[in-house]
Amino acid sequence: MRHYIIALQFLTIIPLPFSIRCEERDLGRTLAFFPLVGLSLGALLVGVDYLLAMVLPRGVEDLLLISILAVVTGVLHLDGLADVCDGLAARGGREKFLAVMKDSRTGAAGAVGLILALLLKYQALLHIAPDMKRQALFCFPMLARFALVQMTVGSRKAKSEGLATAFFGGAGWVQMLIATATTLFFSLLLLGITGLWLFIASYLLTWALKAWFHRKAGGVTGDIIGFAGELNEILCLIMITALPGRGVFDL
Repeated sequence: MRHYIIALQFLTIIPLPFSIRCEERDLGRTLAFFPLVGLSLGALLVGVDYLLAMVLPRGVEDLLLISILAVVTGVLHLDGLADVCDGLAARGGREKFLAVMKDSRTGAAGAVGLILALLLKYQALLHIAPDMKRQALFCFPMLARFALVQMTVGSRKAKSEGLATAFFGGAGWVQMLIATATTLFFSLLLLGITGLWLFIASYLLTWALKAWFHRKAGGVTGDIIGFAGELNEILCLIMITALPGRGVFDL
C-alpha cells in the first residue's frame, strides 16, 4: 500500500490528508503499482461520468472527462508529448533532439501535437458505444500507465539528470511482471477478448517506441516515457471504438 500511495502521488496531483516518506530506492519499486493508479484514475472518471451523464449532453461530458484527466495528472505526460514533438521536428542528431526537448518553451510542433492528441482522445471517447464507455474509462488510463512501466524497465537513460532517472535504479523485472499481470487481468476482466487485443497492441506499440528511441536518443527520458503513455491512451480509445466486446462485468 505504501508504494501504491507513492505512485499515486507521483502520477497525480490528488491531495492526500497524509504524507508518505519516500526514499530514492522506493521509486523504482512503485512501478509495479502504476497500472493500479491507472485503474484509480479510471474509477474517478467513471464516477464523474455517472454524475455528469445525468445533467449534460454526451459531447460536453466527454470533453470534461478528457479535461479532468489532464488536470488530475498535472498535464505531466502531455508536457512530455509536446517536448518530444518539438524534438522530433528539430533537424539534427541525438544532442539536438535532447537539447530541444529540454527547452521549457513549447514550439509549433509541440502545440500541434498537443491539440491533435486531445482531439483524438475526445473524438474516440465520444464515439465509444454507451454500453462500453465505462469499461473504456477504466482501461485506457491503466494501459497507458503500464506503458510507462514497459518504457522504463530495461531501458538505458538517455541523460543522467531528470525526474525519471530516479526510477531506473529500483525498476526491475519483478515490477514489470507484477504490472503485466495486473494489466492483463483487468483488461480481460473488463473488456474480454477486446481487452486482450488492447493489451497486445499497447505492448507492441510501446516495444516499438522503446526500440526506436534507443536508436534515436540512446535511451529514454521522462519526456519520452510520457510521450509513450499519451500515444497509448489514444491507441486504446481508438481501438475500443473499432473492437466492441464485453468483459465479465457489464458496467
